[in-house]
Amino acid sequence: MIASAGAISVLIVVALWIRGGGLQDLRGWATGLTSLGRLTGLVAADLLLIQVLLMARVPWIERTYGQDVLARWHRIVGFVSFNLMLVHIVLITVGYAATDGVSVTGEAWTLVTTYPGMLLAVAGASALTMVVLTSLGAARRRLRYAAWHLLHLYAYLGIGLALPHQLWTGADFTNSRAATLYWWTAYIACAGAVVTFRLGLPAWRTLRYRLTVAAVVPEAPGVHSIYMRGRHLDQLPARAGQFFQWRFLRGPGWSRGHPYSLSAVPRENMLRITVRSRGEGSEKVSELQPGTRVLIEGPYGRLTAARRTAPRVAMIASGIGITPLRTLLEELPYAPGEATLLYRARSAEDLVFRQELERLAAVRGLRVEYLIGPRGRAGSWLPAGFVDDTTALREFVPDIQQRDVFICGPDEWMQSVVRAARQAGVPAEHIHLERFTW
Repeated sequence: MIASAGAISVLIVVALWIRGGGLQDLRGWATGLTSLGRLTGLVAADLLLIQVLLMARVPWIERTYGQDVLARWHRIVGFVSFNLMLVHIVLITVGYAATDGVSVTGEAWTLVTTYPGMLLAVAGASALTMVVLTSLGAARRRLRYAAWHLLHLYAYLGIGLALPHQLWTGADFTNSRAATLYWWTAYIACAGAVVTFRLGLPAWRTLRYRLTVAAVVPEAPGVHSIYMRGRHLDQLPARAGQFFQWRFLRGPGWSRGHPYSLSAVPRENMLRITVRSRGEGSEKVSELQPGTRVLIEGPYGRLTAARRTAPRVAMIASGIGITPLRTLLEELPYAPGEATLLYRARSAEDLVFRQELERLAAVRGLRVEYLIGPRGRAGSWLPAGFVDDTTALREFVPDIQQRDVFICGPDEWMQSVVRAARQAGVPAEHIHLERFTW
């Protein structure tokens, strides 16, 4: 649905360009370059707004597609928009230079220094360039998430700085009432979505539920559970398998959000998350003091019971990936023998929630298989000692083809599990996972 809406918005932009004489201008060399420059700039602006809307955390969009899918679309749309923006700059500059009979560099200087809003547009383009460059794989691997996220916020600045240029000098914006109406509606809708769902809704939920840290409990080496108290938490619209962005008001760094899944079904006055210490932010979580106030954004995620399609389920987890699956095993209805958990860990000491899982096995008939040991073959989801991933999966869960398969763990490991499950005959629509990499 959202892909169709995006395509329609681009078609509207093209139609408005045609209505404004875009096709007729293609008859001449200079006017043709300028007209194509206008078109690429308009489509780039439209895609930029779609990119913002994709990550505006609009609840019905999040529930329909999931944040991992939206993040992937956001990235693709962003790179396309940026490349079209570069083409727009080149075509407009060359087209104006041909029309005026001057050099390209001279025309570029004239555009920047004399046209209304162009200095702001240059600053906006610079901000967007920084965002794109820091989003490339090589740059992202060198940046901490918090630093990358802070730099990424400059995209909003870039969009805001580009708007006056479109308002003051964009012929397709100023010469048509229909175009003016469309662009104002698009900008206001995107700004409203960001203000409402990225700022307003999290602020309202934070004030309503008033979460504070109650206790920090070690679960395994480097793994801690954070218990939080609040008001009316049974009314919080969160389901097992979902996650929030958490901000703990403990001093410097409080503004950095961290995505952690719920590790227990929400109670009337208690929430729990479980965190493995990996980076600067997660290491400090273990030092939280009771009474620390908590800001929340969410819930997000589609790894919930709503995706279930079969009466039997197989849960496959690695490391801290057990967190959302343990919560699902608590919430999902199943009879003894209808749920199987395969839990991969490097050592027995690294197992999290072992007592809770064994309680579920005793009370509800959950079947648990611990897969303990160092990493096996490259690309395998199993520890050393197994010859074939698919054969092992069939041996652990003989009726895997008739089950829903929920998977959570590192990205490469999940890809190995998905590959084995598909080879074992599990339909793609029965495989459920979410990726949290940035």
